[in-house]
Amino acid sequence: MALQQIVEQTVAGLGYDLVEIERSAGGLLRVTIDLPWQAPTPETQALPEQRITVEDCEKVTRQLQFALEVDGAEYSRLEVSSPGIDRLLRHEQDFVRFEGAVIDVTLREPIGVAAAGQVSANRKKFRGTLERTEAGGWQIVWSDEPPVKPGQRVSKKRVPAPLQALGFSLDELREARLAPLVDFKGRANKAAS
Repeated sequence: MALQQIVEQTVAGLGYDLVEIERSAGGLLRVTIDLPWQAPTPETQALPEQRITVEDCEKVTRQLQFALEVDGAEYSRLEVSSPGIDRLLRHEQDFVRFEGAVIDVTLREPIGVAAAGQVSANRKKFRGTLERTEAGGWQIVWSDEPPVKPGQRVSKKRVPAPLQALGFSLDELREARLAPLVDFKGRANKAAS
């Protein structure tokens, strides 16, 4: 059985989602897992989001070591981890799950047409909010206005930069990840806002 199949079956059998498998130099096998996602319902919306714990990674590591040994898979080290704050988005379900989040998108090919003179014709990387289009596809919405620095005064007369949008299909993407934005003020402030 192929390594990919062994890992997928083992991870799914334990009740987790496989996000990524990566083989690195020196025989390192890196497996990234996440909890299965289900669309929020009115009952589950108020519950805090669950995250992968060290115990989850430990359980998957033990089971994978056994499964890989039985099958005779070649690796020297196994690393099982959570996706982290810059989680990779690969499948349609990932995009549905993180709709409204800020993401980083890298296209396979640079866009060929400047949208009303606003987007550089050779640009491949974008950061913005992930939104679903009316046609059922995906788009990323952003503004090229520089962020306001703490303590900086902003004129009330200043006209904000216009929002820009770029529609894309999953086939056009080289990579899409959650933007690694960190709020050092803590989670308590999110509940208050």
